[in-house]
Amino acid sequence: MSDSVVLDSSMDQKEDLRNFKGKYPKLLWPLFFSEMWERFCFYGMRGMLAYFMSNQLGYSDEKSNLQYGAIQAFVYAFTFLGGMLADKILGFRKSLVWGGLLMVVGSVILAIDPHHLFFIGITFNIIGTGFFKPNISSMVGQLYHEGDNRRDAGFMLFYSGINIGAMIGGFLIAIGKGEMFTSIIPKNLHWNVAFAASGFAMSISVLTFIYTKRKLGTIGLSPLLDKSPAKQKTFEWSTYGLSLAAVPLIILMVSNTVYTDYFMYAIGPFSLIYFGYEMSKNNLAENKKLIAAFLFILFSVVFWAIFEQAGGSLALFAGENLNNNLLGLTIDPNAVNNSVNSLFVILLATPIGLMFIAMANKKLEPNSTVKFGLAFIFLGVAFYTFYSIRFTADSLGKGSLNVLALGYLIVSIGELFLSPIGLSLMTKLSPNRMQGFMMGMWFLASAYGQYVAGLFGASISPNEKAAGIEKMNIYTQGYYDFAIYAVIAGVVLIALFPLIKKLMSGVK
Repeated sequence: MSDSVVLDSSMDQKEDLRNFKGKYPKLLWPLFFSEMWERFCFYGMRGMLAYFMSNQLGYSDEKSNLQYGAIQAFVYAFTFLGGMLADKILGFRKSLVWGGLLMVVGSVILAIDPHHLFFIGITFNIIGTGFFKPNISSMVGQLYHEGDNRRDAGFMLFYSGINIGAMIGGFLIAIGKGEMFTSIIPKNLHWNVAFAASGFAMSISVLTFIYTKRKLGTIGLSPLLDKSPAKQKTFEWSTYGLSLAAVPLIILMVSNTVYTDYFMYAIGPFSLIYFGYEMSKNNLAENKKLIAAFLFILFSVVFWAIFEQAGGSLALFAGENLNNNLLGLTIDPNAVNNSVNSLFVILLATPIGLMFIAMANKKLEPNSTVKFGLAFIFLGVAFYTFYSIRFTADSLGKGSLNVLALGYLIVSIGELFLSPIGLSLMTKLSPNRMQGFMMGMWFLASAYGQYVAGLFGASISPNEKAAGIEKMNIYTQGYYDFAIYAVIAGVVLIALFPLIKKLMSGVK
């Protein structure tokens, strides 16, 4: 059978996938599960970072916050590079498999010796996430025809998969701290087992996608199919080789936050220059949509800078300034901090997604700009709730875990009005040839958000010798300030609604 016949058959299969009945395309489910296990790995790592560095590597709270922000910034910055390389060389499928394998390797290295091999293992995870994360989201978008009003709901469901993995992975810190499975895990291996569990989950993710990819038609194939097989392999293997060759350099940069500053100063301007270059190939209508997408990306930086206190200052705050009573149950406050947000997203994602479908059918669905603005309002209310924990503190500076959980309920609603909608928008507002790149730009905004989150967290870090009640007051005052920033950003974004609506040219 000729290549053209095979390609025609794959294109027919792609159309069959898009012409689905009901609310969700059938291949959304295996992509959901692959992303779920990858997020178990990622969020399991994220939830352990600041606490592990503070309590196992001997870093101060300020240094832990800065280092956390640096690691997270690199993770998301590499999604920009991974998306660009998928668009130009590897395609989504090979990018996913390669990234997943690198994450497995990184987790195994951390499982062997997390104290001495910490930055080596983290570096493999950084590069791997860069290849994996933007491209599976892009494939979800390609399961839909342009203009399909079910797309946002599909991303909502996909996002709940992300958070199932995040919720389960969030409990890995309890294993590391020796508060789970203590009867079967030797005391000196708690952290090793926690990191090993992350690698096991990532292995399931890779195997799930390898099984799924044969059913995707032309979705995610290499953009170099028009080249000779020899030339295609040269480009692909060069990409694999260069990503491995970069490991020593990234170890150096990620372990020293000064180099992180230099990297973040460089990657942003480079992305803007490349963005302008790609726009020069488009018509006016395409570029208007891309400008709208870019505005959403800019505002998301502010959202993530505040939201991502969850893995930095809030993780340290939970460990030191919260009691362990949640609705009458005794539970580790760090486990709650790491997992309750994901639990709420899982519970709320599908109902909110179906609500959007119902509203769209009645022509009542709010524009994405309004959804984004409301996300910031919810974020502001949530951080004011975190601020209010100070009113529940005892003489030792221990406040209510229940109020923290309430704040995360509100945060989760805001997150659902922004994050899955943003993923959907990048696929709706971008030309097909730029979808991996624009998804990478979306995650690059998260990188800057993570970077600023580390700076924000460091700016409100109390002195190590401060008493519990003093730490309580310092942290919560910072959350009060963040609440104000969030509400202001939301009001500004809603005020820009008429302008952004024109740029979107009918895309909702």
